[in-house]
Order: sequence, then C-alpha cells, then structure tokens
Amino acid sequence: MKYILVTGGVISGIGKGIIASSIGTILKSCGLRVTAIKIDPYINIDAGTFSPYEHGEVFVLNDGGEVDLDLGNYERFLDISLYKDNNITTGKIYQHVINKERHGDYLGKTVQVVPHITDAVQEWVMNQAKVPVDDDKKEPQICLGGTIGDIEGMPFVEAFRQFQFKAKRENFCNIHVSLVPQPNATGEQKTKPTQNSVRALRGLGLSPDLIVCRSAKPIEMAVKEKISMFCHVEPEQVIFIHDVSSTYRVPILLEEQGIIKYFKQRLNLPIDDQPSDLLMKWKKMACRYERLLKVCSIALVGKYTKLSDCYASVFKALEHSALAINYKLDLMYIDSTELERSMETENSVKYHQAWHKLCKADGILVPGGFGIRGTEGKLQAISWARTKKKPFLGVCLGMQLAVVEFARNCLNWEDANSTEFDPDTKNPVV
Repeated sequence: MKYILVTGGVISGIGKGIIASSIGTILKSCGLRVTAIKIDPYINIDAGTFSPYEHGEVFVLNDGGEVDLDLGNYERFLDISLYKDNNITTGKIYQHVINKERHGDYLGKTVQVVPHITDAVQEWVMNQAKVPVDDDKKEPQICLGGTIGDIEGMPFVEAFRQFQFKAKRENFCNIHVSLVPQPNATGEQKTKPTQNSVRALRGLGLSPDLIVCRSAKPIEMAVKEKISMFCHVEPEQVIFIHDVSSTYRVPILLEEQGIIKYFKQRLNLPIDDQPSDLLMKWKKMACRYERLLKVCSIALVGKYTKLSDCYASVFKALEHSALAINYKLDLMYIDSTELERSMETENSVKYHQAWHKLCKADGILVPGGFGIRGTEGKLQAISWARTKKKPFLGVCLGMQLAVVEFARNCLNWEDANSTEFDPDTKNPVV
C-alpha cells in the first residue's frame, strides 16, 4: 500500500480536496486503484450537526455517513463509493480510544495522546485503506489522505510523523499545499507564507516531498526557484496551480508539470510515464467545458446563499447536467428571505434585485433546508414558477413547499402546511 498525505498551510479552503482528488484521478488514469481518507481535526463525531456556514454542505455517503464535502469531490473525481470511516475526526478517534479504555483494553495503563491516540489514527488509516471502493471490489493500491496543521490537528500530524517510518520511505509521500499571495499594492508574488508554512511542518517532523503552490495568477519561474531554494526541495518538486475556469483543469495542470514521472520514481510505481486514455478524455471534457457558448441560467432559492459551498452537490449536479447537453451553467444564488413581502419595506433594493434575478432565470430550483425562516420567500418563488410555467425542481424542503403551495393556491386550503412548521395545522399536506 502506498500512502500520500496532503497537508495544507497558510489558510484553510486552499484547495486540498481538489488537489488530492486530482492526484487520485491522475494515478487512476495510470491504471492504479485509489482510495481516499479525509481527516478533520474538529471534535464533532461527524459533519451531520454543522450549520452549512461552518464547513459548507454535509455530504451523505451510500452507507448513510454524514461527512465533509471533500469526500464528495473524491467520489466525483475518482468514481468510487466511500464509507463513513473514510472521514476521520478527532471526535471519532477519541470516542474509539475512550471506549477501549472503558472496556479495559489498555490493561490499566495511563491513556495518553502519544502513543494511544496516535496509534489509533495509524491503525484506522491502515485498516480503512484496504477497504475496496471500486465496483470490482479489489483492494486499493494507493491511499490519499488530507488534513491541516491546526492546534487540534497536532495528534494527527504526530501520528503521520511516526507513520512515515512504519510505512517506509518508498511507500509514503507528503504533499504540502500552500498559498502564494499577490498583494495589489506591489503586484509581486510573495513566497514568505509558503516558507513559514513549510518550516512549521518540518518543525513537526514532516518534510514535504512536493510543494503545491496556489495562486490567483500563473507563477513566474523566479518564484519557483526561490521556493525551491528556501524550502529545501528540487525545482521540479514545486508545482503551481493557479485559479482556473474549471476545477476539471487541475489534473491537467498537475500532469503537465511531470507529476506522473515524479510519483513513479518516488513511490516506485508500476506505471508508464504517459497518461492513459482516461486522462485524454478528461482533457477533452475540460476543453469542451471552456468552449461552451450557450448559457442556461438557474435560480437557486435558498437560505444559505452567502456561501456557495453550502449547496456544493446541487451545483455539481447542475453543472454536470449542463455539460452533458453542451450548455454553460449560470447559477444565480437568491436568498429566499429577500423575496418576501417584508423585505420590500425593509430594503426595497435587495427585494427588487432578488425578483429581477428570479424573473430572468430559465429554471428555478429550491433545495433542502431547516427551520421556518425563509420559507415564505421559497413559497413565493414556487408560486411564480407554477403560474409563469417556469421549469421547477424542489429538492427535500423544496418539494415539501411545492406541495404546500399547490394546496394553498389551487385547492384553497389556506392553512395547508407541513407538520415540520405547524404541528397543529388542519391540513397537514406533508
């Protein structure tokens, strides 16, 4: 088993998930079986109880596991089916260790972070890496994993510091994803955050084999040489990923910078230097995505529209559907509270802008959500879609409200409602 650890530095949300998924895609295109594990240092047992504004959308797996949305990226990019144990959290690890302690498994020893927590992390990773995730049910050959260097993530970093020796050098590789900012004042790309990030990681006992630098614009060669010199790696071990029009471009950027050749030598992989037909298809898809001319605009009427990650899987599903019929997706996020009558007196500009967006959309989608806030605005949008004969899709709460709207306005049951919002309604249509 080969293990690739992806760590992140400087800021969260830098793109570890997409980069890990892209590396997996490249290795899969070389004929290898790949699995993925996401490590989150929070104390929650899983992502199921989070507000969407905390970590974005909760991704639900086939086994019912409610996990971090990065696992959605892994599944989409790698075409695999993961399990709830592919998402490790501090809460899960501590719960596992405490249960063993209560059971008497440690034979009266003092239970500590080192070695008990760190051993539990390593054991979990090794066991989960062997679980088949492809349709052919064969054991994976490569396990990708991601975490961050946060204060609560230290036991995980220590676990992997130990694990690199247990797995042996030819089976363990560390990729560090860092930010190269470009302040508007100078226009110069700054390497200091990356230098500090790599230094901090080295101080914790992990030495990056590849440094993936994220930036807004393509990075100059001089910057690459500077990072190479100050971070103690060869220039070919510094990889650049700038902001691109589509995340499907990322595997191609990685492949162009010789990542297949590097992994073949570093992890002694039984692969050719050239990518297979799978990556050629991927290139065609990325090029097709960028050449799309016809646009389809969909209004997404939700409650958590300030952060697009809150509706990640809805966006991806729409994006893939649009691509299949050669359309570019224009997804307009509309805060449902801004469609409500009360908003007209509160802030008429927001109210009219929201309705303007809704009116010009080719289709309307109302996704899931919780609580009564914003439901009135969603009902307004649903009513508009029905009366103006606009294509409409209600998902979860959106479907409930479509039933409520029809009962109220077509059957004249004025108090029709879902028992979720009004347990005493005389017409509980849901």
